Amino acid sequence: MEDILVLGMGKVGSLAGVLLSKNFTVTALDQKQPHYDYTLPFECLQGDVKDLSFMKSEISKYDAVVSALPYFLNKPIAQLAHDEGVHYFDLTEDVSTTKFIQNLGATSQAVLAPQCGLAPGLIGIIGMDLTYSFDQIRDIELRVGALPRYPNGQLAYSFTWSPHGVINEYLNDAEAIHNGQKKFVPSLEGFEYINIEGQEFEAFTTSGGLGTLCDTFEGKVDTLNYKTIRYPGHGKLMRFLMYELILKNDKDQLERILSNAKPPVEEDVVYVYAVVEGWQNKTLSRKEYYKAFHPIEIEGKKWRAISWTTAASLVAVIELVAAGVLPQKGFLKQEEIPFEKFLETPTGALFL
Repeated sequence: MEDILVLGMGKVGSLAGVLLSKNFTVTALDQKQPHYDYTLPFECLQGDVKDLSFMKSEISKYDAVVSALPYFLNKPIAQLAHDEGVHYFDLTEDVSTTKFIQNLGATSQAVLAPQCGLAPGLIGIIGMDLTYSFDQIRDIELRVGALPRYPNGQLAYSFTWSPHGVINEYLNDAEAIHNGQKKFVPSLEGFEYINIEGQEFEAFTTSGGLGTLCDTFEGKVDTLNYKTIRYPGHGKLMRFLMYELILKNDKDQLERILSNAKPPVEEDVVYVYAVVEGWQNKTLSRKEYYKAFHPIEIEGKKWRAISWTTAASLVAVIELVAAGVLPQKGFLKQEEIPFEKFLETPTGALFL
């Protein structure tokens, strides 16, 4: 793998391009030229990703295509990558998009790897890694929160990534395993309280965070779930907006309201917390992983925690495929990626 096309030059896409350009020849494509206060170290083409004849001719020129586009644009891009025999990677959290790509994997001559971000993505890799020391697993609980470091207002939140994606996660039903059975459960439900280093948070069910883990562990565990971490009170207010004001039926208006009220912040924090319980040598035990990630400097620029953790997760997976550590064709589940090998990649080392 040498030549990579990166689609979407938002914060995550541009940083993914920067990280990839250290070891690959990168070309970017977006509808508009990026307007940042720094120079990107690769060429950026202008084009419409919805123009499929144009995209077909572009994708065919590369060894891999990386989509940092909104989830609803990914199905046709994945289809083109499949048809052209080009490796495909994305950040989608959308369940139906993942199912579509998974079906393509049966006949793919290259790797199809959706969900390479933070959740789904890294959290599944970590959760899977915790399971290996158990003879029998009972419960897997995965929690991730991307939050403003200094919250204000009753919502106690700032949209450090796509408001459209957040709304989608809050609205769609979530996959889970409950009492040993795979099922769909409502998002913005299942509230619990978590104390992290003396700070109290709430967590509630949201869609997409488990990726393909329910398929992997169906019939093997009693409980498997994913919840999003927020400051207390956030979930109740989002339920009010979506279900009492019925803004769930007007997602565009809801996105405008939230984007206008809660602009992005520079100082954010990403919490990653995973718990696995089960039996080791017939003794019930528990293993945990916890880490908080903060903004860091990469190539002379400060990047938000949500931006760099998402982009770095994506790039580390690409580095593993390029190195031949992972399969070279077919659908790639995130939980098939060894966490130890992930951390050994040039970009995965950022998580140490």
